Amino acid sequence: MGGGRAFLPLARGAAPGRVTRKLSIVHTEASCGWGGQEIRVLTEAEGLIGRGHRVALVAPPAARICEAARQRGIPVTTLPIEEKTFAALRAMRRWLAANRSGIDVINTHSSIDSWLVAGARATLTGAPPMVRTRHVSSPVRKTWGTFWLYQHATAHIVTTGEALREQLHRDNGYALDSMTSVPTGIDLTRFRPMDSHAARAALGLPDRPTIGIVATLRNWKGHMYLLDAFASLATRHRDAQLVIVGDGPQRANIERRVAELDLADAVRIAGQQEDVPTWLGAMDVFALPSYGDEGVPQAIMQAMACARPVVSTGIGATAEAVVDGETGTLVAPKNAEALAAALERLMNDAALRDRYGAAGLVRARERFGLGIMLDRMETVFERYARRTRSTA
Repeated sequence: MGGGRAFLPLARGAAPGRVTRKLSIVHTEASCGWGGQEIRVLTEAEGLIGRGHRVALVAPPAARICEAARQRGIPVTTLPIEEKTFAALRAMRRWLAANRSGIDVINTHSSIDSWLVAGARATLTGAPPMVRTRHVSSPVRKTWGTFWLYQHATAHIVTTGEALREQLHRDNGYALDSMTSVPTGIDLTRFRPMDSHAARAALGLPDRPTIGIVATLRNWKGHMYLLDAFASLATRHRDAQLVIVGDGPQRANIERRVAELDLADAVRIAGQQEDVPTWLGAMDVFALPSYGDEGVPQAIMQAMACARPVVSTGIGATAEAVVDGETGTLVAPKNAEALAAALERLMNDAALRDRYGAAGLVRARERFGLGIMLDRMETVFERYARRTRSTA
């Protein structure tokens, strides 16, 4: 698709063009899980509705995103699209055929819904253009089918980090001018610096030196390595505590590991929490030792917006947020010893924590604000939406 396209991705910090027309945008999401990807879809949809656009969601009936969307006032249509089957393709084609005239652009988010929308569009006339958002850094198979999907069926690709855009160009040969990097935006009025002692008091946490993580409890988020690192650190910092915020399929395994390491008195597994800013505010150091499938993790950007120093890995596009030695520390993935050393250095040095936290706050405000994401997505949708919409 790259040949002949004049559009070049916006440079970092560049001002987007002014979008004057109001668009009708449909997001599709086949995933029934819950995590940063689903939160990004909802945050973007809600923000663009606030700017006067018509935005709706299509997802499977069992998807957690459906109820969350309804709670935010986002219209939802449910279709059986959680699997790539002929029945799902028929359902998507039937729905798109009935609604195509009122849609300016469709934004797909997972592999399954991208294939289903692309297949449905290929059999219809007058279907709206498709924009694909790529949220993760897992490799894309190099086949003629995926090349068709990304470079012909898709009008434009959005990645959640520049490293993902460069990866698709390097590894799959996708044209750079067919892709734009738009990191997820953070609500800077909600995520902001807060006194850690006051935050711990508000949450009923002991007022002790605190390391924390906010992430869905999946194996590749690195919770087990964090527990092993904390066990090592706790032998020298007996007053330290670890706070784990989030829920997910690995909870039982994490609880079992806490017991094995005899850390029950020092580890708090808080589960899913709505007041994430206060939990981040309670932390002296934020850790996210992921080892797979990341863009720019939202929790890292949120922690930086709360002026918290970060310890993470260089997976995906994480380094676009965490500048090693400036806003935090990057360590090798799956390395509990290196993780423990980085955490201990920060726990021992309040001035370094303050310096990293202050630099992270500046970076979050300059690069990762919600308004920046909405501006850039508006520009992408405006450029690739159809010029006229049928009223028939």
